Amino acid sequence: MCKGLATLPATCLKSAKDIKHKIGFLLQKPEFPTDQKQVKEKTTVVKRVSPADVEKWKLSFNNLMNCEGGRTVFTAFLKSELSQENLEFWNACEEYKKSAPDKMAAKAKEIYEQYIEADSPNEVNLDSATREETRQNLSIAGLSCFDDAQQKIFTLMEKDSYRRFLHSKLIQDLSLLSTTTPLCALKKIGGKIGCSENRCGA
Repeated sequence: MCKGLATLPATCLKSAKDIKHKIGFLLQKPEFPTDQKQVKEKTTVVKRVSPADVEKWKLSFNNLMNCEGGRTVFTAFLKSELSQENLEFWNACEEYKKSAPDKMAAKAKEIYEQYIEADSPNEVNLDSATREETRQNLSIAGLSCFDDAQQKIFTLMEKDSYRRFLHSKLIQDLSLLSTTTPLCALKKIGGKIGCSENRCGA
């Protein structure tokens, strides 16, 4: 057993276990089919949360969104509020930009019908002008098809969900564990969350 684990307060150990369970449900069945490689990658990302990562996420929303581990933890928070559609749309836009040119038209239509069209299954909160502009962009389906809509959803999350995230028990617990829990203790507890030298980029 890790020497630091024996002296770790019971409440700290319990918090670490709670966080493990909060993040763990992200690996359950997703909205869209996900292969085993993607699930394994997501598990690895969460294992890489470090004290520096958590502090960086608290400084700005850009820092949080530029870090894959940050987006994973933020997704956990949004799912707890049943409001994950905005981040799912943002992620879909990022994946869309990586699509092969001959696949873009079909992918753009799928994203529009899933998130932007009125009464769509995961409709995001966009003004009518942006919604219409995005609909017209489907005829071209270029790299910038969703740029305006994606930026508005980013700003909405920054002003709304991110502020609640900063005051949530999830980020407070992560901050506490990051500063007080030995690395070996986190690894011993559950493997879903841990600190390492693999940190998010600046």
